[in-house]
Amino acid sequence: MAGLWLEEFEEDMVFNHDLSRTVTEYDNIHFSLMTMNVQPLHIDADFAAKTEWGKPLVNSLFTLGLMIGMTVADTTLGTTVANLGMTDVIFPKPVFHGDTIKTRTTVKKVRPSKTRPGQGIVTFFHEAINQHGDVVASCERAALMRSRPEKQA
Repeated sequence: MAGLWLEEFEEDMVFNHDLSRTVTEYDNIHFSLMTMNVQPLHIDADFAAKTEWGKPLVNSLFTLGLMIGMTVADTTLGTTVANLGMTDVIFPKPVFHGDTIKTRTTVKKVRPSKTRPGQGIVTFFHEAINQHGDVVASCERAALMRSRPEKQA
């Protein structure tokens, strides 16, 4: 499904996204090293075994990116102009190798742009949920969205 136009979003609209993804050790180590995050809690199994978690934690920025990425097909694919920012990012539970993540999005606000005709801002609340039903990440995200194009004559 392609993304929605600005006019198709309604406040309190909820998307239970169909995509799910099992996070692998490779995902975590590769992402951590690509972003130069050498925190041993993510990339050193021996170090992580001695922590309260007993095993490596998945890099929270990977979790954030995965959560938002999993929402694109249903919401903003081909209809977004720009990601304007994220606020209130939290990680209430850890993600571990082997966890399967699903996402849910709630539309919080929709408004036309005051300065960009034919565009508007949609505020989303995204949640990542593991296979146990625990919310493992959430954030509010503002996206600059295109209005539906006028029909060509």
